[in-house]
Amino acid sequence: MYFLNKILHRVLRPAVALTGLSVLVACGQPDEAVTRSSPPDPYEKFNRKVHKFNRGLDRVFIRPVGKGYSSAIPDDIETAIGRFAFNLSIPSAVVNNILQGNMRGAFNDTARFAVNTTVGLGGFFDPASEMSMATATDADFGQTLYVWGVPSGNYGEVPVLGPGTDRHMAGKVVDLFSNPLTYILPEPERYYGTGASIAARLSDRARYSDTIDSVLYESEDSYAATRSLYLQNRRFRLDRGRSDTYQDPYDELYGVPSEDPSNVASEE
Repeated sequence: MYFLNKILHRVLRPAVALTGLSVLVACGQPDEAVTRSSPPDPYEKFNRKVHKFNRGLDRVFIRPVGKGYSSAIPDDIETAIGRFAFNLSIPSAVVNNILQGNMRGAFNDTARFAVNTTVGLGGFFDPASEMSMATATDADFGQTLYVWGVPSGNYGEVPVLGPGTDRHMAGKVVDLFSNPLTYILPEPERYYGTGASIAARLSDRARYSDTIDSVLYESEDSYAATRSLYLQNRRFRLDRGRSDTYQDPYDELYGVPSEDPSNVASEE
């Protein structure tokens, strides 16, 4: 019990702190009902400069490395690494489901994690899907803030991390501390998930290369296109898919957790 309390204390302390920060950032911003469809972008001039940097980073590093990685690694191994990374992210979703009061989601995610970690050999295989278990919720702390009623704040773009609202960016920071495995696994095992996640992002960049390239390099205004796609995709995630069936592959470029790679593989 002492160990569990220690983990919860270390997970929730930064969450509470960042929640206060995000509320302060959002103070004075329009109500959520107004910003839901189009959060304000008061720093667009600066954001466009950041976007130009991110696009250059993609051109000279992320895109070529992603294509090289995907070409060098067999498809089955790529899929297995993606599954492994996704499986290790599930405990963080469990924490966020609990914070959101979504106990069914927390239970379903825990069950999927348990099955794939044991029978699925650490998550490299996905017997949970073969058993028709519920799909993982992929909950994050930005969604938790949304459930708690924190306004979205302004839209912006951050170097490397890409587009986001004040609320989403605050959530990303908390997500760095919200996975219980970070406090349970010893070194260097605790870093395996980070390495697998980076590899999965490179795979995503190659998988969605045509779509991402069309947005970044073929759009008349890639900044406006990026903003529009991000806001559509984020709205879909906040609504947990209830509003429509839109799915934006462009989110993979900036590290938004992927859907379960096993589902992608089955569709292909």
